[in-house]
Amino acid sequence: MQGLWRGLGLGLGKTKFVEDGGGEAEQKKEVRSWRIGKEAYEKKMVHHQGIKQLWESKWKFPCSISVYPFHDGKFEDFEPVFQDLIKRNINDGTSAEYTKAFFPIAASLTSKGDEILTSNPKQASDLYLRAACLYRIARFPYISAFPTVNDDTKWEAWTLQKAVYLKAAKTWEQPVTEVMIPHTHKSGEDRSEIPAYARFPKQERKGKVPAVLLMTGLDGYRPDNTQRSEEFINRGWAAVIVEIPGTADCPADPKDPESSERLWDSVLGWMEKDRRFDMGKVLVWGLSSGGYHAVRIAHTHKERLKGVIAQGAGVHEFFDKEWIEKADGHEYPFLLSPAMALKHGYTNVEAYKNGVQKKFSLLKLGILEKPSTRLLLINGTHDGLMPIEDSILLFDHGTPKEARFFDKALHMGYPMANASVYPWMESVMAS
Repeated sequence: MQGLWRGLGLGLGKTKFVEDGGGEAEQKKEVRSWRIGKEAYEKKMVHHQGIKQLWESKWKFPCSISVYPFHDGKFEDFEPVFQDLIKRNINDGTSAEYTKAFFPIAASLTSKGDEILTSNPKQASDLYLRAACLYRIARFPYISAFPTVNDDTKWEAWTLQKAVYLKAAKTWEQPVTEVMIPHTHKSGEDRSEIPAYARFPKQERKGKVPAVLLMTGLDGYRPDNTQRSEEFINRGWAAVIVEIPGTADCPADPKDPESSERLWDSVLGWMEKDRRFDMGKVLVWGLSSGGYHAVRIAHTHKERLKGVIAQGAGVHEFFDKEWIEKADGHEYPFLLSPAMALKHGYTNVEAYKNGVQKKFSLLKLGILEKPSTRLLLINGTHDGLMPIEDSILLFDHGTPKEARFFDKALHMGYPMANASVYPWMESVMAS
């Protein structure tokens, strides 16, 4: 298989050899020369040098055109915040000073929205979404309440983001509603309720509707998916948005790999019991860290799903110690490994680096050998967070997969990816 990918221009690089106990060399199937390229793999990106570099080299442009992670936001709201952070030399994104810098403008936008909510709900919604975007960047890079809240100030930003986002969502013709799903399959240290957002299309006649279960990522959560839910309901599909284990409000025990299956058992069970969803037409879309859970569910819940999209998924090599150590300097805006350690239930980065692959790798767990539902893999070949090797790896195991990789694109394959995802979803729903 490696020879095939080399022939297609997707070379996996060298293979590492190790000595066995008898002194004979055996081939170890672990990739060490990443598709991202040696120079990019070794290089530490300039935005890791401080907040000024982060703003000017990485975030200023996407902010100016209101794309991820600044979707729903406005450049005019962020420019003064970052200039203030730069002036005060606040470079630690995990600090309370960083987080609180976004609060005044967000609060002002919320107040302005409140003042015109009755007279101009559309404009009020826009103001609320701008405030929610400020709170989103304030709570970066990561929050979790499991086993306890990891950062009180960022949790305050998260709470404020949810509140103002739902103010906006309630004004829409097809509103977003918050649902507390009973975690009927909880076990061990799992908690009892699953907070989710649900949104339904406008229906000309009564009947059950197809649905997309959206699995969020490391830092993008339920209120961060306005445009995706719009795309779904415009196609006549419902949206159910749920955070993944180890992030935000998710009740699943992050240190237990099997909490993923229990979580989706409860969510799918609720959807079936609700009776508004056409359970024969349920798609799953996992984003970034959610892509891992998407690959999992494609194999573990094959019979219950029409199809699955895993975008930017890390399933095995992503958990490799060598990759983790290099990824801290790649495209993520802050250090990646501390957030990922907490997300997987580890109390420190060293324990995470040394233990996570054995515990969470879908290859080592044998899950990839199982048959799967239709599974579309999407990513950029120069993804510096979840290596493209992890998507390629799936073609060597289990049932046939589908894929669209974007040459030299970074994590998730943006900005081209959605042009491939939505047509695939439409074709699968119609099949």
